[in-house]
Amino acid sequence: MNQAQVRTVLEENYIRYNQPAFILNDPIQIPHRFTLRQDVEISGLFAALLAWGRRPTIISKCNELMRRLDDAPYQFITQHQEEDLKRLLGFCHRTFCDTDLLYFVHWLRCFYSGHDTLEDGFLLGSTQKERLENFHNLFFSLDDAPQRTRKHVATPARGSACKRLNMYLRWMVRKDTQGVDFGLWNRLPMSELICPCDVHVDRVARRLGLLDRKQVDWLAAEDLTAHLRTFDPQDPVKYDFALFGLGVEGEM
Repeated sequence: MNQAQVRTVLEENYIRYNQPAFILNDPIQIPHRFTLRQDVEISGLFAALLAWGRRPTIISKCNELMRRLDDAPYQFITQHQEEDLKRLLGFCHRTFCDTDLLYFVHWLRCFYSGHDTLEDGFLLGSTQKERLENFHNLFFSLDDAPQRTRKHVATPARGSACKRLNMYLRWMVRKDTQGVDFGLWNRLPMSELICPCDVHVDRVARRLGLLDRKQVDWLAAEDLTAHLRTFDPQDPVKYDFALFGLGVEGEM
């Protein structure tokens, strides 16, 4: 398949999957429940970082978490009393448990006490690699950060492809007319986003000749995105819809 054919496949399937119906079966439905910007940011961060395993299970656990946060995550995080934190005890999704959740809530409360938007936490650095590394450092800058929680916020400094954070940034930054991604944030350019790289995206990207690096790591994510930029320099991660959709449907 030549490059023109690959681009045609990507464009056709981007249009096919970047539709409101995509929301119904994807964790992005969690932030779509909210209208307040901070609620979208917070619920989106949890939904992205808990996106391990089968999507129905992810969605179910995220809905449970939102209920524990009174279905008003920003209000709960910024206004909770110590007694309110008891309702978070016992929450667990795979290896993310209440110890991790309590630190997330604590960090978010500290952050929002000095910032109006979580976007501020992703702006330090001149490249996406630097921004994600600096966000990780910022997130674990509090004295009581549990060592075990560090594995739940990836960083390129450890070679991670940072699939979940890159997906979260796609949700928050991308702007288009279909209403799937939110486009809430304006200071991070779409052109600099990195494509989320999971097993589905990896498999389809290799079959289309877009990726040949053996490891699914940060360099692989950068290489894949560099290829996608040749098709759309301003919005390369829109093709995540095509790669992921084709992979999940088992069509490639």
